[in-house]
Amino acid sequence: MLLPLPPGDFQAYLFDCDGTITDSMPVHYRAWQDALAGWECEFPEDLFYAWGGRPAADIIVDLNERNGLAMPVDAVNEHRETRFQSGLATVQAVPGVLEHILEAYGRVPFAVVSGSTRDSVTASLTALGLLDRFPVLVCAEDYARPKPDPEGYVKAARLLGADPAKCLVFEDTELGVQAAEAAGMACVRVPPPWDR
Repeated sequence: MLLPLPPGDFQAYLFDCDGTITDSMPVHYRAWQDALAGWECEFPEDLFYAWGGRPAADIIVDLNERNGLAMPVDAVNEHRETRFQSGLATVQAVPGVLEHILEAYGRVPFAVVSGSTRDSVTASLTALGLLDRFPVLVCAEDYARPKPDPEGYVKAARLLGADPAKCLVFEDTELGVQAAEAAGMACVRVPPPWDR
């Protein structure tokens, strides 16, 4: 499943991580369900995918509000992250994206722009043997305004010395696509697991 690229001479490829490089969204969802189980907190799968790309702490705050709960954000987030990392051995790369990484590595500079923490992104890329391909990681703690704000993508372009208008973004979420478009970048939409 090779994903078609838009025409253009791109100076850099910028990738979201979860659901884009790593086929990890099902593992993330199971980790969320485990972390929320003791709180009787509803987090339907369609909402989980709709909120893809958002920082986990922000999601917990919104789940508290939606469910009338007072879950401790840090504790729930730590439990979720522990459960996620314990499932990383089962995660594989998204085939169509991996093909572009292997084909363009060494020719086009890469960065990751993720709403996940640096620890989570590093663990995911290490599990796939791809961490060394990405000299620049822009993670949740590296920018103030999450996707759909373009801040993370603009920062990654700057760190790579690339013109934002000459960057190609690989994204699987609507919020991520909006962030790429707001940054003036071309974008490849990575299909969700059920459409691959």
